[in-house]
Amino acid sequence: MVFPDLWWIPVVVSLLLCCMGFYRFVWFMSIGYGISSAGIGLTMLIMALTGKQIGWLYAVQGILFIVYGIRLGGFLLVRELKNVRYREKMRQVGGDVKVPVFVAVFMWIYCGVIYVMQSSGFVYRFFNGDAPTPGVFAYIGCVICLIGLLTEAIADKQKSAQKAENPDMPAMKGLYKLCRCPNYLGEIIFWTGVIISGIGSLKGAQWIVAAIGYIQIVYVMIAAAKRVEGRHIRNYGEKPEYNAYADSTPILFPFVPWYHLTSPEKLAAEAAAKKAKQEKRGQKHG
Repeated sequence: MVFPDLWWIPVVVSLLLCCMGFYRFVWFMSIGYGISSAGIGLTMLIMALTGKQIGWLYAVQGILFIVYGIRLGGFLLVRELKNVRYREKMRQVGGDVKVPVFVAVFMWIYCGVIYVMQSSGFVYRFFNGDAPTPGVFAYIGCVICLIGLLTEAIADKQKSAQKAENPDMPAMKGLYKLCRCPNYLGEIIFWTGVIISGIGSLKGAQWIVAAIGYIQIVYVMIAAAKRVEGRHIRNYGEKPEYNAYADSTPILFPFVPWYHLTSPEKLAAEAAAKKAKQEKRGQKHG
């Protein structure tokens, strides 16, 4: 069965926990994303315990979900409350934009459902009765999840320390020597572990659900890396040290010679087009 009878329970929990996006739209995809991930992990643990369908590895993976979500959501919340520069960045990407109610409702439902879909490797192991008897891929997936969680946490800590030391340059040391967005790499690694943990448990069209969730999070991380690169080009593009670093350090995947997702020329063209559009709009209203 693609959607088991109780599949709606983690969906409802996810919806409840990411509804904070109605207060600030960007929170659907940031703080709400982290807290919803933690909520899904806790919900599945409670359901497994209540149904007496839990094994020690399933409990470990549920705890990883909780730690991952609380750490990420808490980190983003503290950064937004305390960091003036971060709040400014959120405004630049539309974090404070007031959107129509139907757009907010659509994004709320989309996020609430997609967060459960990308958790499919973990969620379906309970619904398919495989939680107490994990296969070898469940062990491999949990190890990969742990690596992803640690990668993201260490990258965030290193970035905060380096920005505090030199706020006029991006982080370029530690994990940032391997790639320019190791925090986003950590997220991809975590969710890769989740879908791998479902191998041997996911059945039929359930793989479609899991694949959609996984492809979505990978796409979001690549898009986020592109936004970071654009911001870095605008802020540091005239500094030789940054350009040398960007031209020699992969954007997202270590040892993969994929260095750029955008270019100064493209950004300049987009800025010119935006300015022309604004001027045209001003002339029309004038």
